[in-house]
Amino acid sequence: MPNTMTIKAEVVIIGAGSAGMSAYKSARQFTDSILVIEDGHYGTTCARVGCMPSKLLIAAAEAAHHARHAGQFGINVAKVEVDGKAVMARLRAERDRFVGFVVEDVEIWPDAHKIRGSARFVAPNRLLLNDGTEIEAGRVVIATGSRPVWPSAWDALGDRLIINDDVFDWDDLPSAIAVFGNGVIGLELAQALDRLGVRVKLFGRSGRVGPLTDPVVAEVARAAYAAEYRFSPSSEVVSVKREGNQVIVAERLAGREVEERFDYLIAATGRRPNLDRLGLEHAGIALDELGTPVDWDRRTTQIGESAIFLAGDAAPDAPLLHEASDAGRIAGENAARFPFVAPRHRRTPIGVVFSDPQIAMVGQSHAQLTKAQAKFITGAVDFTGQGRARVAGRNIGKLNVYAHPETGKFLGAEMVGPAAEHIAHLLAWAIEADRSVQQMLDSPFYHPVIEEGVRTALRAARDAMDAKSPAHRPCLDCRSAA
Repeated sequence: MPNTMTIKAEVVIIGAGSAGMSAYKSARQFTDSILVIEDGHYGTTCARVGCMPSKLLIAAAEAAHHARHAGQFGINVAKVEVDGKAVMARLRAERDRFVGFVVEDVEIWPDAHKIRGSARFVAPNRLLLNDGTEIEAGRVVIATGSRPVWPSAWDALGDRLIINDDVFDWDDLPSAIAVFGNGVIGLELAQALDRLGVRVKLFGRSGRVGPLTDPVVAEVARAAYAAEYRFSPSSEVVSVKREGNQVIVAERLAGREVEERFDYLIAATGRRPNLDRLGLEHAGIALDELGTPVDWDRRTTQIGESAIFLAGDAAPDAPLLHEASDAGRIAGENAARFPFVAPRHRRTPIGVVFSDPQIAMVGQSHAQLTKAQAKFITGAVDFTGQGRARVAGRNIGKLNVYAHPETGKFLGAEMVGPAAEHIAHLLAWAIEADRSVQQMLDSPFYHPVIEEGVRTALRAARDAMDAKSPAHRPCLDCRSAA
């Protein structure tokens, strides 16, 4: 018999991932009338199937890679053996530890604040659960996350078709993997599995390399990865089919069709927001052709003038844990204090791909600046000859920094190279502080460190500005020795 119970709550949060958990903590500072609806696992994508397990796999891969290449330093390692079962056992154990911390956080929430089930709108302030329970909500925070997508034809592959979630539950490493998708997930998994001894090929269609938009930096990245493992960013795939327990990929190479067999196909071909099952059309929200709200404010997370807020991977925002947590915090506070809605500061965009060499994106990208027809100049450094990078045998990469040609304001950067995860933070902090190129050059740079490469790129940007607008050149007394 269907449930006809009705529950009332001032703030209803749909989803208990990074954004939902952050929204709950924020809203609870202002009200105790809260309900969190979750139909899956409690906890974050990052801890369970994203950031942390992937970094555990990458850490094992880097250990194997460094051992194999120790000879360049005069260190001879006779034989490197990868124990796939041991690699995956450590990964799962550490992954479960991270997930456990997150789940413990949710478990201490009052039971009255949690309900299991899937929800959909039947009116702007009314939700219906799959068990028939109705919820009357004062305000709603949507934090339903996203899910992987792939061509429907691949469904015929059955259990030979997997996503990154499945990789982290392996007991052992397979022999051969086809990875489709040259985004962040594809780049990280393909290289890590290759370094662990799995036969890998990464198939892409767009020609892009991860999130990079600067063609010069992207080409350096493509060459670096293709030199290590089979990376085809613009593949011409003819067919994908299953035969027995193998996946056969047919690809057109140099005018002829070539087939290769793999144990699995990993679909890393993108994700879509989990909005299509929420009945948003009943909430009075205008949607675009993709089913995404057309009027969403990133600084308030509010949808139009409604009492509905959207945060995390379900929103048209960067699918990153720190962004989801920030957005959840803003959504929770604004939902709890509604109709008072306050715009909040959103941090400087920063993104990292933990490939080797690493990729970093900071501030405004090359594509964004170009599309906006913004004035900018580029300063570059090639890490091939950079001192500390060469000492460590990590001298591969390129950093391009972008600055306004007249004001000297630092705008953004794209990079592939050593220590990119750390350099990205320095550059992001500079944008947050509204620094100019000259002010950044006036900051300390130790010797010998990778960060000296940043100084080289900044000097190149300054010289380009001087050449373009000598009238704006600072006086010699005002300029440091940088």
